[in-house]
Amino acid sequence: MKIGVVLPFAEDADAGGMPSYATIRERALQAEAAGLDSIWLYDHLLFRFPDQSTVGIWEIWTVLSALAEATERVEIGTVVLCVPFRNPAILAKMADTLDEVSEGRLILGLGAGWHQPEFDAFGVPFDHKAARFEEALGIITPLLREGSVDYQGTYYSAPNCELRPRGPRPRGLPVMVASSGPRMLRLTAQYADSWNTAWLGPPEPLAERRAKLEAACAEVNRDPDTLEVTVGVNVSYEDGTPAGDTEAPSHLSGSPSEIAAALDAYKQLGVGHLIC
Repeated sequence: MKIGVVLPFAEDADAGGMPSYATIRERALQAEAAGLDSIWLYDHLLFRFPDQSTVGIWEIWTVLSALAEATERVEIGTVVLCVPFRNPAILAKMADTLDEVSEGRLILGLGAGWHQPEFDAFGVPFDHKAARFEEALGIITPLLREGSVDYQGTYYSAPNCELRPRGPRPRGLPVMVASSGPRMLRLTAQYADSWNTAWLGPPEPLAERRAKLEAACAEVNRDPDTLEVTVGVNVSYEDGTPAGDTEAPSHLSGSPSEIAAALDAYKQLGVGHLIC
């Protein structure tokens, strides 16, 4: 089982405000030196919640590209990239290029988005999210895997589209989809190399979520063993103070050995990658 970490990326008053790129880069190099398997960034444009000030965040692709150059070994991933923010064919082109820059270390995590205020502020349509996501996957996955697609949909098109040159992996980079609802789980089973569920603490809730994924696999006649399971896990410092979102529904906490034992429990359940 691989273990990775989400890097600080957005404004956080408890952590000293907005992290500079220099700080993000330093954390990435620390993670690599410590032996972690992967580093991850999440994709937002801003956060706006009722009766709160706007919270800022850097643009993911620019920073991820810089980290691909700064690091040498760790995989770099998106947890997850909000597909509606970018044209899907161009997104595939960007991903294939970044996989070349990173020498085959990119994990392309994809999602449909959920935070409407950022969609509204940047003029991105928020309607028919699942339908738009389905069309986008119908463009992104064949482009990455075969290098070409000819697609005309309601929301997106990629007529006679081709990726040239190709990145370092003949069959393209792995696509991870974050999903929970029935339609999104079916799309995961149909298109993805791995599935992500988040954010958990102890592993007990995983069984119910995984059963729904396996049901979706049965609907599309896919062997669930061919779909890697990845889990986002909240981890707290030993004193019990959450290391991330203080409103997270659950988290792992305790001594390093206690947290290690909890992480190992995920391994025993067959999880392929933990994102902490």
